[in-house]
Amino acid sequence: MYGGVALQPVYEPDQFVTMVRHVERAGMRNLWLTDSSLHSRYAYSYLTLAAVHTERIGLGTAVTNPVTRHPALGAVGISTIDEISRGRAIYGIGAGDRPLDALGLRPAKLALLEDSIEAARRLWRGEHVTMRARGFELNDAHLRFTSRPGIPVYISASGPKTLELAGRVADGVVLLAGLHPDGIEFALSHIDRGVAMAGREKRPEITVFAYGAIDEDEDVALAAGRTIAAWFPMTAPMYCELAGLSPELVARVREQYSGGEFQEAAKAAELLPEDFVRRMSLSGNKDAAREHIRTLTKLGVDSMTVFPLGGDATSRMATVSAFADCLREEGHLG
Repeated sequence: MYGGVALQPVYEPDQFVTMVRHVERAGMRNLWLTDSSLHSRYAYSYLTLAAVHTERIGLGTAVTNPVTRHPALGAVGISTIDEISRGRAIYGIGAGDRPLDALGLRPAKLALLEDSIEAARRLWRGEHVTMRARGFELNDAHLRFTSRPGIPVYISASGPKTLELAGRVADGVVLLAGLHPDGIEFALSHIDRGVAMAGREKRPEITVFAYGAIDEDEDVALAAGRTIAAWFPMTAPMYCELAGLSPELVARVREQYSGGEFQEAAKAAELLPEDFVRRMSLSGNKDAAREHIRTLTKLGVDSMTVFPLGGDATSRMATVSAFADCLREEGHLG
């Protein structure tokens, strides 16, 4: 198993560059940036910053969507990052999430997501593309510059249908399923169903996103993981049942949840019991983090991506360093 880090582009540029360099020095293979409409700075600009201030780390969107940006322009955006970074870009794409509300938009239907990926791949191959897609149209569309045909496409997925789509067509999956074994196994089974539907030889690469903090003060770590735990009742409630959360409590959390991003759901998060928060988020000390690493490794997950939350930038980079230590102690980092 290898490690990655996901960040939101909420930091000032100089601070962000310092953080990116820290992530690469820590030995992480990939850095992912959210593309979250009005909630953070422009993802592609910050990916450019990351590209010019690193040498080896993969750089991905986690994730963009085909609603706020035309699919062809998304393909151009990530291809540009790929050229600047000399072949290190990863195209993470999904249906879109709660931040779309502020724009008066709804998440993409799966048909639009699938057609967007097909269009991007055809454009990267240098094709002249004419297609009446499910949600957009291309008329003799083609890139006027050379692109790498094999830019990897990762689909962000939680629900069964999206997981199956990822199994059918994606190079990788950004898996949002919490960290408890029952939820991960549920998700992997649906990815594998998609693999079988498409007659593929193996499943796409899986990175499980682990939101929260690694801190020897477990109250600090627990506080950092609470808000993402509240995201699951609101957006992916099937994982709540698998983790033992009652339907009544799921309903109460949904009533209290507000705001576009999970960080704005503090009131709802207060309702959640500690054991549920620990199942869904990275919210403990190094021993707990190592146990998550061992669990994911046994389940055949390829990588674990830490999304550090809580505190300031310094404390979030402390979580990155602690995660690197845990990977090293488990024999996954040289």
